[in-house]
Amino acid sequence: MQEHRLSVPRTARYYTLGRPAPALGEAWFVCHGYGQLAGRFLRHFAPLDDGRRLVVAPEGLSRFYLDAAGRDKVGASWMTREDRLAEIADYVQYLDAVRADALRGATPGDPRSVLLGFSQGASTVCRWAVMGKVRVERLVVWGGEVPPDLDPAAAAGRLRGVRVFLVFGRGDELFPPKAIAAIEARLREPGIAFERIDYDGGHEIDAAILKQIAAA
Repeated sequence: MQEHRLSVPRTARYYTLGRPAPALGEAWFVCHGYGQLAGRFLRHFAPLDDGRRLVVAPEGLSRFYLDAAGRDKVGASWMTREDRLAEIADYVQYLDAVRADALRGATPGDPRSVLLGFSQGASTVCRWAVMGKVRVERLVVWGGEVPPDLDPAAAAGRLRGVRVFLVFGRGDELFPPKAIAAIEARLREPGIAFERIDYDGGHEIDAAILKQIAAA
């Protein structure tokens, strides 16, 4: 048995709040968590739609039924462990394409780019920031991992001068203090500065903290 691979075109989708305009100051690219859909996830970012920001929510390329017994609810995923390196390369290329498409009407030049990833989307935006073409001003890791397989030297080089935020709910059972400490150590080792934000809540986007980061 031999394994074969080929690249094929496919249709992907993303959602936006706001629109590219000459007065556009920032473009936020927000990546959802495992089992979520981009359209629903984007609703959390309505407070950022103030006429000066464009918020873009790409959707993971792999959709699936959330309930094995029925077909009522659908979610999406960024990757699995199966053929993971190819899936990572695919979504980095995809996210570069989303950014280029979403900003076609932005003039003059590109607005500042903010990448925010929630849950599984946190690893996604970290890899995109380090491996992709995007130039990042702020990187927000919210209720998720800085992937342990990220090359430390490459990460340190690409994230130099980038404001990195680690955001966790105090009631987030997926990320107890020990897990968060490991993530912080992963950033400190290559000398990547970060700002830690905690809030009273669980594994969810908090509107007040979102506004705080936007105003930072």
